[in-house]
Amino acid sequence: MINGIETVLYGVDDVELCTRYFVDFGLPLVESSSEHAHFRLDEGSNVIIRSINDPLIPKSSIVGIGVQEVIWGVDTPQNLEKLLKDLARDREVRFDEDGTAHCFTDDGLAIGFKVFTKIPVVSAPSPSNSPGNVNRINQHRKWIVKARPKTIQHVVFQTPDVEKSWAFYRDRLNFRVSDIQKGFGIFGRASGAHDHHNIYFLNANLPFKGPDVWGMDGQLRFDHVNFGVDDVDEVMVGANHMQRQGWPKSAWGLGRHRIASSLFLYLPCPTGGQAEYGADSDHVDDSWVPRVWNPMFGFFSFVTNMAPFMLDAAPWEYEYAPGYTPEKKPQA
Repeated sequence: MINGIETVLYGVDDVELCTRYFVDFGLPLVESSSEHAHFRLDEGSNVIIRSINDPLIPKSSIVGIGVQEVIWGVDTPQNLEKLLKDLARDREVRFDEDGTAHCFTDDGLAIGFKVFTKIPVVSAPSPSNSPGNVNRINQHRKWIVKARPKTIQHVVFQTPDVEKSWAFYRDRLNFRVSDIQKGFGIFGRASGAHDHHNIYFLNANLPFKGPDVWGMDGQLRFDHVNFGVDDVDEVMVGANHMQRQGWPKSAWGLGRHRIASSLFLYLPCPTGGQAEYGADSDHVDDSWVPRVWNPMFGFFSFVTNMAPFMLDAAPWEYEYAPGYTPEKKPQA
């Protein structure tokens, strides 16, 4: 089974600038040079930065800089062999010396696979108090000076054909649909993972233009990676630290999605696309029931700086997804 993202490989215009960005962002640096940088998170996943012109960057259908390849982790050698045997039926599969396998999806994205044993992550957010529910007595909340993301929770690509992009992951990689944002995209979860989603395919034909968070031009592009932190405090400490280091602020600020329930803060990133601090997402398994959401209602329950298009959030919530929904429905 695929158990999550083992590596994201960025192709960028300026390796040293992007390395400094992710050091400030809080990713643990393993090694760096003028040609590449390697970060490793607590769960054992990796972030690799190389020049977009580096010969190690695969020549895929993706347009522009950003994540050029995602390496997915597989839980056992036996399951990896089975997966690769199936993929090799209709595409070339290339192997590195360390056994990492590489190929292309049906829409031309570069993708890879290797055995990945996730390291258990230790997380200890401060207990929260609320009226009538006291969990912290004679103790202040933790104070930290910068964020330290521990996990890679998901990656997002803008795609001109959401159904085609999703179909490969569903039919060939055994991903499960988590939820559908009507007209916007599909959230998918790897069969061996419990994050609400590990990948999201976002409709590249949406009418959002320009550099402000979403800039759509109908082409296959990288959008963002979500890096998991402990709680809202770490999200905002990270955002403040980035601002002190001179990096651009988030256009929308702090928010919480209704889809996945997660806290979010998207930051402009010199790698292309965005880097997201994420926290408090839904944890799901195969009894989860997918839904089709009104796009704006599902997108956020709150956000610090609402963009004009966010003002029109329809009052209805969601419906169960025809063709995706098992008979069992969750309790209200």
